[in-house]
Amino acid sequence: MTLIDFSAPAHEVARQLIGATLLVDGVGGRIVETEAYDQSDPASHTFGGQTPRNGAMFGPPGHAYVYRSYGLHWCFNTVCREAGHGAGVLLRALEPTHGIATMRARRGLQELRLLCAGPGRLAQALGIDARLNAQPLALPPFELLAPDAAAGVEIVLGPRIGISKAMDVPWRFGLKGSRYLSRAFAAAPRS
Repeated sequence: MTLIDFSAPAHEVARQLIGATLLVDGVGGRIVETEAYDQSDPASHTFGGQTPRNGAMFGPPGHAYVYRSYGLHWCFNTVCREAGHGAGVLLRALEPTHGIATMRARRGLQELRLLCAGPGRLAQALGIDARLNAQPLALPPFELLAPDAAAGVEIVLGPRIGISKAMDVPWRFGLKGSRYLSRAFAAAPRS
């Protein structure tokens, strides 16, 4: 197992997280999709500077940044780089492997593929909400297990989705061939 270096730039951490296992109170699975955001990025919550809402993203690396999207869904990010910088990785999807019955009850859904396919679904299935904002990922209720280096994780990348600025930045990362992605990646252009 290799360790995840949360002090690295967000796009590097986003790549490192693919194949890692995230558990919250023993419920979770294998991370299959992430997106990176940096303070210099106009699509980032931190682009305009620190606010009460995004303050956790300016905190120490390896902590959670949890926010509500459109007032409806909780979304979960990992904080990266050095404290004071404002960068993070949004977890977009995971393959459920632990506590599936709990996830199904929280989501009111039986379809395994859809339990954690999207940031709002992922947070709901894992029971993530504001109480976990700014909490360290190295301590309970979190357990983050780095991907097995011997497993040979193959990663695809593409532009981020669901944003209106810097849409062409290829900072969306996914586990190649995963059926648990929030949305399929576009086929690579042929040359």
